[in-house]
Amino acid sequence: MAAQKINEGLEHLAKAEKYLKTGFLKWKPDYDSAASEYGKAAVAFKNAKQFEQAKDACLREAVAHENNRALFHAAKAYEQAGMMLKEMQKLPEAVQLIEKASMMYLENGTPDTAAMALERAGKLIENVDPEKAVQLYQQTANVFENEERLRQAVELLGKASRLLVRGRRFDEAALSIQKEKNIYKEIENYPTCYKKTIAQVLVHLHRNDYVAAERCVRESYSIPGFSGSEDCAALEQLLEGYDQQDQDQVSEVCNSPLFKYMDNDYAKLGLSLVVPGGGIKKKSAAPQAKSEGATAPTAEEDEDEYAGGLC
Repeated sequence: MAAQKINEGLEHLAKAEKYLKTGFLKWKPDYDSAASEYGKAAVAFKNAKQFEQAKDACLREAVAHENNRALFHAAKAYEQAGMMLKEMQKLPEAVQLIEKASMMYLENGTPDTAAMALERAGKLIENVDPEKAVQLYQQTANVFENEERLRQAVELLGKASRLLVRGRRFDEAALSIQKEKNIYKEIENYPTCYKKTIAQVLVHLHRNDYVAAERCVRESYSIPGFSGSEDCAALEQLLEGYDQQDQDQVSEVCNSPLFKYMDNDYAKLGLSLVVPGGGIKKKSAAPQAKSEGATAPTAEEDEDEYAGGLC
């Protein structure tokens, strides 16, 4: 079966080459027919799992479409070539071709297709090169934002923010979350703004920037409903505990359902948050009436209790 498909692909390649030839009675190559044959060859090679040959056929198809000024079809062919590289586990090269396709989609005036291609590329590379994935998600968000599709834009920004937090790139994460928050405010999704404020505060505290964390909460008072929300009350309690170096109070807030059931990356920030001074507990120890062998759990033991369920 595979041999049959390979032969079929080779036949289509031969036909494509004939369409590109010129002669005494044929002054111009037939790029449209050649592109069609290259596309058929790519499908045949793909079915035979000959991904290298399929990729080459896709690239030839793309060039033929470009010569025919059919940008959308050229972009599709480049994207397909990228997917063949994905099958070969050549992910960085695959992403390069998909990025090229997205630029052609934009040039052709089809930004939605460009954005979807960029998002696909981000998903491909996320586990291999998170930094590149962040860049791709941010590019996708920009395309959606330019098209005033803010809900799609903010979803992609959220993916970028979580990857930045996962990589402990907190300065960039803080800026990314602020941009998310601004968009949610613009589309009047105020409850999500509250959650983004929590995420911001956790990021700033991990940056050891209490002033920025406090400013985030203070600025959020202008968001309708925030000042009377449980999110606001919890953040005020968290900042108070952090400022007073009260690890018990900080841990109590960060172990509350409001924090624990956030996106996993932010929940982990809460559970790993330690107050300045090394996490010294300020509350009094257990009464001496209890047996000397009974000791209060340490901050690390508190964290271990929840660590397994959040991975």
